[in-house]
Amino acid sequence: MNRFLFSLIVLALVGSSTLPETAEARGKTNGFNYYDWTEVNEQAPWVARAGLEAVVLDGDFYILGGRTPNPWVPPFLGGPIPGDSTLWGDVWRSPDRGETWEQLLATDDENHWAARSYHEVVTMNDEMFLLGGQNYILIDNPACEFDPECFPTRVSVSEFFNDVWSSFDGVNWTELTSEAPWHGRAGLSAIVFNDQIFVMGGSFNDDSSIIDGQAERVLFNDVWSSPDGINWTELTAEAPWEKRAGAALVVKNGYLWLLGGEFGFFDFPPPYFNDVWRTKDGINWELVTSSAGWSPRPGHTCDVLKNTIVCFGGFGLNEDIFDPDYDPFKPSNPMDIWVSKNGADWKELDNPPWNAGTPADIKYDYDTVVAPAGPDGRGQAIYTFGGDRETFNFFDPLQWLNVDNDVWRFSLSK
Repeated sequence: MNRFLFSLIVLALVGSSTLPETAEARGKTNGFNYYDWTEVNEQAPWVARAGLEAVVLDGDFYILGGRTPNPWVPPFLGGPIPGDSTLWGDVWRSPDRGETWEQLLATDDENHWAARSYHEVVTMNDEMFLLGGQNYILIDNPACEFDPECFPTRVSVSEFFNDVWSSFDGVNWTELTSEAPWHGRAGLSAIVFNDQIFVMGGSFNDDSSIIDGQAERVLFNDVWSSPDGINWTELTAEAPWEKRAGAALVVKNGYLWLLGGEFGFFDFPPPYFNDVWRTKDGINWELVTSSAGWSPRPGHTCDVLKNTIVCFGGFGLNEDIFDPDYDPFKPSNPMDIWVSKNGADWKELDNPPWNAGTPADIKYDYDTVVAPAGPDGRGQAIYTFGGDRETFNFFDPLQWLNVDNDVWRFSLSK
């Protein structure tokens, strides 16, 4: 494409007769440098949480489930307790793109799915489907049985779900199966592709960073599909991509794409991925790149906007281990947004997500939807909901407060 034609296209996209110098210098980002972050709701009525799910159904936004860290427990009371959380089984609806919210179901309402986090919710045929996830249950720490000075005296363990539920309205739910043929798991990846629900990856059992001495964490790289949430077909028991949890999925140009994820939480180098794979059937996979432009990460999201893959957010570790003042809990989440047309070639945008000023402002384990920007924006937008900013320093009495209940929009300004 010649420079003149390219300039005309950019001008048409942004509705302006002149280009700012920085955008002209970086004009190869498909106009995304004209996109802004707007806080739609600073404090939604649903409790701040991570591991939640968000979907769009009939133009309305829905928030479902998630976890909220419980207040810090000091050592003299047997704490801190890694992973100690309140789990949610509530459902909230917004008819106006996140500005106002109505609670449809409370956690303790009967006849719907149990409270959970790190589950998946997808929509197909004007219906939402909830799949998998985990909860947390406090038990006495078995390591303390013969050690009176042991702490924490209680630890949080999890149940892992493989049930599937459906609803047309977020209020009335039908259990399609209490036990799908895929193993119970959290951090699974799910999406609708070719009129089928696809489920892949995820993990079973808590990591040793949450509870030491328990069963080893098991990761998956299987791929399953279903036309209805009831009948499931295992497309492959072992895809060619490495076993992982927290991978992002998008559908673009007739392919299902898998991006990033994790196979652990703490290690050096960090046990995270930044590879990109794609498939047309869930069986045969093609490696697009073993190392995308963005750093390896979990807890991120990827969406398709303007026929472009947009990835941002996620958790990061302080890798400056040779610093004499090294702090392993220094906030180090990646302050970047990356875009790609083909999944192999990536460009970084100018502005950080959520207008972040420091890595401590970057979220992970939030969720996103793509929907119209509304009267204050133009075209389609990415909306984000809630999320986590904890550093996993369990001896920090304030880190449990670093979860959010805000709503943001990434869109082309009007």
